[in-house]
Amino acid sequence: MPISAIEHWAYCPRQAILIWQEGYFESSTDTVRGDLAHSAVDRGGTLTGRDGARVWRSLPVRSDRLGTHGICDTVYRGTEGLIPVEHKSGKYTPGGPADLQVAAQVLCLREMFTEPVPHGEIFAGASRRRYAVAIDDALAAEVSDIVEQLRDRIADTRLPPPLIADRRCVRCSLRPGCMPETASREHTDLFAPRPVRDHDE
Repeated sequence: MPISAIEHWAYCPRQAILIWQEGYFESSTDTVRGDLAHSAVDRGGTLTGRDGARVWRSLPVRSDRLGTHGICDTVYRGTEGLIPVEHKSGKYTPGGPADLQVAAQVLCLREMFTEPVPHGEIFAGASRRRYAVAIDDALAAEVSDIVEQLRDRIADTRLPPPLIADRRCVRCSLRPGCMPETASREHTDLFAPRPVRDHDE
């Protein structure tokens, strides 16, 4: 499973399956803004940071134990060990889907390298700050659980029903194809979502 699908699933299961099973995607102002914000790290390569730390950009990672793979925007090798940094163009919401994305990156790096990977970080473009994300057993278990949910849902081949339209739908670029307005309240009992959280493209 792609690591980015973990974040999509945590935000909205239907969104994740539309992208990763149906191959449906639409660009919007937010997705283009995110692409532009990622342009520097997407070039790849290595460099030395101002503090002398080695930095990898667009580093491929994988975990055979989890059965997932993806790309770390940047990985810093400092005195603490390796620290992946996920870049987001918007604001950071503690406990949001981005935490699960960077947690999966940490778990991949811990499996791939013998060096310590103490935590992950999220760089929020809105505040121009990095936020540390501690990866405890509970968060690691949630990542593993989501990967299994994704695997089961994709194997099932059924598209999750649309949820009752809420604030997640307002700026979602997939809204035209998702059609959340067609949802009925019984759908929420069949496929309960996670609590609503902010999402950065």
